[in-house]
Amino acid sequence: MDPVPAKGTRRCAAADEADPTPCEGRPAAVTVIARDGTQHTGCVHHTARLLASLEGARLHPSAAALPWACEVYCRAAQLPPFAWQIGR
Repeated sequence: MDPVPAKGTRRCAAADEADPTPCEGRPAAVTVIARDGTQHTGCVHHTARLLASLEGARLHPSAAALPWACEVYCRAAQLPPFAWQIGR
């Protein structure tokens, strides 16, 4: 399991409160759009975890122009939903 972030460390907006893993890269790298239209912008690590966890979620269309979009998509494809609940 990844190390727990230091107390008081700011994390991206896509990080779930129950997910103890630290951010990777820019805090606003990619935006995930949930099925209900809610947008979540965050780092590569947490947006991939979110994309894998939210049924019907997708990357924001502008993400296609970003170098991190492919990384997020590929990571999400390899993750189970809510990976932090099973220690991944």
